[in-house]
Amino acid sequence: PAHNPAYAAGIRCFAEKLPTVPRVALFETAFYQWMIPAAYNYAIPQAWRDLGIRRYGFHGASHKFVAERSAEMLGNEAVAERVRQLYVDGPGEYEGAPLRVLSCHLGGSSSVTGIKNGVAIGASMGFSPQGGLPQNNRVGDLDSMAIPYVCKMLGLSVEEAERQLNKESGLLGLSGVSNDARDICEAIEAGNENAQLAIDVLIDSIRHWAGSFFFKMGGAEAIVFTAGIGENDADLRAAVCAGLEGFGVQIDPEANAKAIRGAEGVISTPDSSIQVLVIPANEELVIAREVFRKVKAS
Repeated sequence: PAHNPAYAAGIRCFAEKLPTVPRVALFETAFYQWMIPAAYNYAIPQAWRDLGIRRYGFHGASHKFVAERSAEMLGNEAVAERVRQLYVDGPGEYEGAPLRVLSCHLGGSSSVTGIKNGVAIGASMGFSPQGGLPQNNRVGDLDSMAIPYVCKMLGLSVEEAERQLNKESGLLGLSGVSNDARDICEAIEAGNENAQLAIDVLIDSIRHWAGSFFFKMGGAEAIVFTAGIGENDADLRAAVCAGLEGFGVQIDPEANAKAIRGAEGVISTPDSSIQVLVIPANEELVIAREVFRKVKAS
């Protein structure tokens, strides 16, 4: 609800003002089109599924860039090329060296995706970007029965409940301070317990989803942090990876501290069996490449 009206308005505007210019839509859900039915179906009645209610996944352009760039950084050119051609040729069969990536897009809007050999196997976001991790002011995962209960107890309409879940929840709702992680971190330094709770809930949710995909893929070769928080909050990255030494994750504190403000790099130690990377998001590049490819092919 926060995105589609603006997108539709933009499409209509360009159609009116530039009618002869090709218009290409690259959907954020495209990266997830090869998930297996068990990964995208909800346990709901058939009539609901017929309406298209399912897990779609979002941030596809960002996670696609992570899939390609992480493969390049780790020297797996076969996976990198598979990702480049994914929207043209589909995944096909893959017989090269494995590359299982836990991709953490953490910003004003956050999600975790499991990527196996360049192809998404699961997404934390669901039918809409509301699902999964807590967002800046969107709730993330919530038991569906909480909504009718709150509507009844507080006398809210469904529309008002939807508004509060979209506008007054997430990091803002938990902290009571701001929907901006930087403001929340400042409040933590001032001793605000609700601000600390907001970050703790975010970290717990990241670990929950990353752990889920770790099990689904049977392990991981890399953990990647991207987007505004993922690229700049070294303390949060360290907290997400804390206690994972038994799984082979070893963070280099010095490298982690330096990987901020757009710096790309490896923040794990040389003896870490799972590589931990920071990759600045570049959704615009993915969009430009795919649009160019589509227009050229047409």
